[in-house]
Amino acid sequence: MPPSEDRALGTSAPREKKIWVGSLVVDGTDLPRRIRFWSEALHYVPARPPAPDGVILKDPAGQGPNLNLSLSGEGPLDDYRLHLDLYAWDPQGEVDRLVALGARLVRPADPRHDFVTLADPDGNLFDIIDIHRPDDGSPW
Repeated sequence: MPPSEDRALGTSAPREKKIWVGSLVVDGTDLPRRIRFWSEALHYVPARPPAPDGVILKDPAGQGPNLNLSLSGEGPLDDYRLHLDLYAWDPQGEVDRLVALGARLVRPADPRHDFVTLADPDGNLFDIIDIHRPDDGSPW
């Protein structure tokens, strides 16, 4: 990729860094709804105008990896082997905000865990991690 392309996608990295996470890919069926949801959820912006088969959302500050939303007809898979962990300063506030945006609560807060599992509007699972929760079983 030419350097301008790197910057447009938010994937620039020091030349000595040989490999890094450039994009996380999330497949789904309702592209416009997922673009709205994930743009608001992560405060990301499209790197380029959306194409009919997907869009790459980027962190406008260039700090996080891209999120590639791809159009797929297969729907969510039953056995997930990869999901997003979203770290939050105010996890319950983020859960409430994301549910209001269209997420669905899948696994509620549990004193034995530091996360809550949600599903995006297309059914893809992701977790909200309470980064301040001590490992002593304290509630959210």
